[in-house]
Amino acid sequence: MGVSGSGKTTISRALAAHLDAEMIEGDDLHPPANVERMQAGVPLTDEDRRPWLKELAAVLADRHGRREGTILACSALKRSYRDILRSTVPPDESFVVQLQADPATIRERMASRTGHFMPASLLDSQLVTLKPLQADERGLIVDAGQPLGDVVAAAIAAIRSAS
Repeated sequence: MGVSGSGKTTISRALAAHLDAEMIEGDDLHPPANVERMQAGVPLTDEDRRPWLKELAAVLADRHGRREGTILACSALKRSYRDILRSTVPPDESFVVQLQADPATIRERMASRTGHFMPASLLDSQLVTLKPLQADERGLIVDAGQPLGDVVAAAIAAIRSAS
């Protein structure tokens, strides 16, 4: 989880490869209306996000029911969003990796990527919305400004120690 540009897709792909799991890109499941809003520079509301989060939770439930390992790349900026995602999976079978980096690094990443619907102009609204993992949430906050290998290694170690 993390704001746009924090490295969710890159880290999730690497984690999925290391953990022999499938990576699901949450952005791919946004309804067209949400994508259009973001492309227009309009931040999503909780009401905009709720159906999307419920769809992602259903995907997680289906995959969990089939005992298929899954890494979900999703912003999940608020505790309430993460609660929706975790609602269909036993608490001891989910783990959240929060990717955090300084805003300048994230802006630079967003400016250099192509083909993504999220404009850098929405970063500030995401940073305001972001509520970090709380002590009672099973997960890890990691500095996504580190080299990819270090971020992945920290995440894998935390996931394995929580199992």
